[in-house]
Amino acid sequence: MNIVVCVKHVPDAQSDRGFEADHTTDREGVDGLLSELDEYAIEAALALVEAAGGEVTALTIGPDDAADAIKKALQMGADKGVHILDDAIAGSDAPATSLVLAEAITKIGEVDIVLTGMASTDGTMGVLPAMLAERLGLPQITLASELSVEGGTARIRRDGDAASESIEATLPAVVSVTDRINEPRYPSFKGIMAAKKKPVETWGLADLGVDAARVGLTGAWTRVLEVVPRPPRAAGQIITDEGAGGRALAEFLATHKFA
Repeated sequence: MNIVVCVKHVPDAQSDRGFEADHTTDREGVDGLLSELDEYAIEAALALVEAAGGEVTALTIGPDDAADAIKKALQMGADKGVHILDDAIAGSDAPATSLVLAEAITKIGEVDIVLTGMASTDGTMGVLPAMLAERLGLPQITLASELSVEGGTARIRRDGDAASESIEATLPAVVSVTDRINEPRYPSFKGIMAAKKKPVETWGLADLGVDAARVGLTGAWTRVLEVVPRPPRAAGQIITDEGAGGRALAEFLATHKFA
């Protein structure tokens, strides 16, 4: 079984994140790491391959530092990596990102499953799996809390607020997983050392046959026009309860439409 896991290098949520002059996310002037939600997809892929054989390829798009996302995936146990590195990609929106990923997956070759996290922890859009499935012409089963593969069929359990759904799709397919599906493993010392010898290919847009005009800010369907810093948190209101504290709290909640 050949599995491609799409991973993303994102700004650390604990860092002082910001934006470039063109209102795109600053990805080089801030500490970054593998998106936490992608670790669940990597773990799901590794579990499938450990049970049925095959290999896991970690695929990412981004500047030089994005290679760290692949490095972490390889340390966890992925077999190889592909890094799409091209300055023209900077500023790409979800449609352009899905285009580049789809062309890269096609170039990788025969793939049984394309796995993703439920969303990235920086953009948090969650639309990429659907766009990727459309571009690849594959069925999609998304937001999996449980995943199994038997024969040529993938089956998931999707947990909603009111019910759980069982969904299946014929392979090859695009599958996204939630943070309920497993507990991602920590890279072992052996895994860290082994990762240094695993192959990582670097491709540009020319290698994928993608026109630079279709990606980046030039090809984006949307554009951020203005970025305004969040105002500092105002001091809270302290109420001394002298018998009317409950009434004051109720009035506060009603005034701010919290109740």
